[in-house]
Amino acid sequence: MEIELISPANEDSSYLPSLGMAILAAHTPPGARVTYTDELVAPVDLGAPNDVDLVGIGITSKTARRGYDIAAAYRRRGSTVVMGGIHATAMPEEAKEHCDAVVVGEAEGLWERLIADFRAGRSLEPYYRRDGWPSLEGLPRPRRDIFTSRKYIPFHAVQTTRGCPYPCEFCSVSIYNGGKFRFRPVADVIGEIDSLPRPRELPKKLVLFADDNVMIHQAYSRELFGALAPLGVHWVGQASLAGLGSARDVELMARSGCRALFVGFESIDDESLRAAGKAQNKPSRYREIIDELHANGIAIWGSFVFGFDGDDEAVFERTVEFCIESRLTMSLFAILTPYPGTALYRRLQAEGRLIHERWWLKGQNFDRDAPFFRPARMTPDRLHRGWVDAWRGFYSYSSIWRRFRRDLGQGWISLFGHFPLNLFMHVLAERKIANGERLFLRRPTSLHPR
Repeated sequence: MEIELISPANEDSSYLPSLGMAILAAHTPPGARVTYTDELVAPVDLGAPNDVDLVGIGITSKTARRGYDIAAAYRRRGSTVVMGGIHATAMPEEAKEHCDAVVVGEAEGLWERLIADFRAGRSLEPYYRRDGWPSLEGLPRPRRDIFTSRKYIPFHAVQTTRGCPYPCEFCSVSIYNGGKFRFRPVADVIGEIDSLPRPRELPKKLVLFADDNVMIHQAYSRELFGALAPLGVHWVGQASLAGLGSARDVELMARSGCRALFVGFESIDDESLRAAGKAQNKPSRYREIIDELHANGIAIWGSFVFGFDGDDEAVFERTVEFCIESRLTMSLFAILTPYPGTALYRRLQAEGRLIHERWWLKGQNFDRDAPFFRPARMTPDRLHRGWVDAWRGFYSYSSIWRRFRRDLGQGWISLFGHFPLNLFMHVLAERKIANGERLFLRRPTSLHPR
């Protein structure tokens, strides 16, 4: 039995191998040959013949349209196509129009059942669903052998938790992973990390914790970081500001090998955060938390969103100046996006403010086309221009120099990692963000007419 797993790509895709697909491969029963195609490194040829029996396509909202094109091509050639992922979970009926079956939610248990039905010659169920969420105890280790490209950045993605109880209006995590935290046993996590190879060209093993919040449960995090410290790895992860209030925990995180954190600041305005359901973020404490992380040698990659109802035209300059003065290593700026299934999408739809109800089917250049709604205190065009200005301002040469001039002698990660990455981001801001150039995907991305 031949199974092909496919990750469609768009310009926002990263050069990290898909942990979800490695997990899916690990849950594939014996006797099936699994291959993996990541469009970012090996685009799918929609016209090539194939002898694949079953195709699994994982889609986000920004890769859904391309995923539907791929599904159509494989079905024309006689393959059975299954779709899953966060967009297929939020929009299962839409996804089902383009495939033979949809896996709704996390795939553990459902994928095995679907393959058993396929092997037995039974008609596939249109939707494979479950009540509740799978346990994270005793999971098989992800099959990283399916990643054969050398184009990936040399981080090993590892998961420790799933789910999130925070009611952020714009976030879709709970749609896919549920509204409660579930934890992998620390011994399982440490065993997996210990088994991972170190890239030959690097002095340390690099781990990316692919959790939405690596610091949210104090007791679990302390156990994990304590067990991680003797392994001597360097790691990065994502953390909520709500979990970074303890200096002791930040010190423990640093001793365990943390070198950078992706932090969802989202906004520097209290009103916007409260309205978005992210009241756990307190702008009055941002500087204190930033200083504590910097004091422990942890770089900060900040995330900010523009387009909240409280945002006016001054928000762009204020936010960029905050980022520069705080010496954030990296900042990522996003236009508020109404993802399907979120409370934000439902509210904007009810208020008649969506410009395109199914914006993910409109095109492939989401940078150029956003926003997909009418902001409260500025025009859509002004929101887009302000977003471009923020990228260009933060990654201007003067900003890079202001933020890095004191740090270039502080270690190899800053000198050979973060500093050149900022220079690359300068190019990205000027060419991709400001001018809409394709820097990563050179192929035609859709069969749909414009």
